[in-house]
Amino acid sequence: MELQIHNSASRRKERFVPLDPADVRMYVCGPTVYDLAHLGNARPVVVFDVLFRLLSRLFPRVTYARNITDVDDKIIDRSRESGESIASVTARTTADYHRDMAALGALPPTVEPRATGTIPEMVALIGRLIELGHAYAAEGHVLFSVASFADYGKLSGRSTDELVAGARVEVAPYKRDPGDFVLWKPSTPDQPGWDSPWGRGRPGWHIECSAMAHKHLGPDFDIHGGGADLMFPHHENEVAQSVCGFPGHHFARYWMHNGMLLVDGEKMSKSLGNFRTVQDILTLGPWAGEAFRLLLLKTHYRMPLDYTEAGLNEARKELDRFYRALSKMAAVEAGDGDVPHPAEHPAVEAALADDLNTPLALASLHHLVSTANTALEEGDDAALPHLKARILSAGALLGILQADPDAWFRGDAAVDETAIAAAIEARLAARKAKDWPEADRIRKELAEKGILLEDGPQGTTWRRA
Repeated sequence: MELQIHNSASRRKERFVPLDPADVRMYVCGPTVYDLAHLGNARPVVVFDVLFRLLSRLFPRVTYARNITDVDDKIIDRSRESGESIASVTARTTADYHRDMAALGALPPTVEPRATGTIPEMVALIGRLIELGHAYAAEGHVLFSVASFADYGKLSGRSTDELVAGARVEVAPYKRDPGDFVLWKPSTPDQPGWDSPWGRGRPGWHIECSAMAHKHLGPDFDIHGGGADLMFPHHENEVAQSVCGFPGHHFARYWMHNGMLLVDGEKMSKSLGNFRTVQDILTLGPWAGEAFRLLLLKTHYRMPLDYTEAGLNEARKELDRFYRALSKMAAVEAGDGDVPHPAEHPAVEAALADDLNTPLALASLHHLVSTANTALEEGDDAALPHLKARILSAGALLGILQADPDAWFRGDAAVDETAIAAAIEARLAARKAKDWPEADRIRKELAEKGILLEDGPQGTTWRRA
């Protein structure tokens, strides 16, 4: 199957041709660990998790690197404000991040380098840039000379004037050009720092990713991903450092950027009261992580996405539909998912291979579920093993439908199943006695507790609301 990717660098869709088909290499910018992950942080994780899953199905090996930025001014500020040590802040928020992303169904990356574990490589790369005439030391700082790289601005498509204006860089007296950016900066005694040829200090943000990508993926690799907000200055600066530091190499061949996430139609802001963390979503119930993931997948990754509670509830209803079909096929053993069914629309895999078209993939999954429901209604038992396999295969690619259907509907919180069973029996007795008001009362009482009853040919079952 041929994979097509919209390459941000060329601004067009291209056929994906890996440097080494035996080991596809991808780098995605990870979190700066000073606070809880917000909804915008989660979008690239889910987007590139789906790409990781797809690449892993198409190629024998995928090396997916996603970094942890654990040295940064924001971390220093948070430590100072809270009185908590930097080590404690980064350890706690890293653990929070891992837990939250796992709750969204994201697989761990192949490798997760930390900035603090890559300092020697950063120092070496900065030294190369100075030696090659692309960087200079000044007053304890080392800065990249933008004027030394003729292609600066090519990735983001901006002119030099636009780049300088948009960078909001500090025009310090030691800079040769206003657009020059920091590779290394001095640290005070109370700040984290490492010894270097330019004095005790710490790295700038941009050099961290260049060094980590080079260490784990080499000077050339296949895909670099991240949010569109990182294209400038972060990704632009990564390209400059990496291409200049390793002449003859091109760094990433394909660039992929996901669109911005809005909340209720506006950019997230604490001042607007619409700031949401992933943990805010997860507290809504055991279903919320998977529902939020589905909500993210319903919009193409390159488009802006608007989070609303109504949208999250709609995603939950769609998952209810998928899980209900799987529940009805609980006794069916999944068959060979590679044999096409005559009623299938374009496969989920084909949709994802077209620049990760998750909306089309979900449309195909809905059609598979509809086909399965029709087979169930018509008693077409021969079709069910294949259809169940295809639904599960599609779910695995999209990172959904991994729960047991009964667990999905009942939730994972503790419930008094004995009391529910007794209430169902009491309702059944009331119905046999034609005491309809009592039967309705029992159903309503359970519903008020978040327990919904469903009557079917096999009897009455229950699920969480």
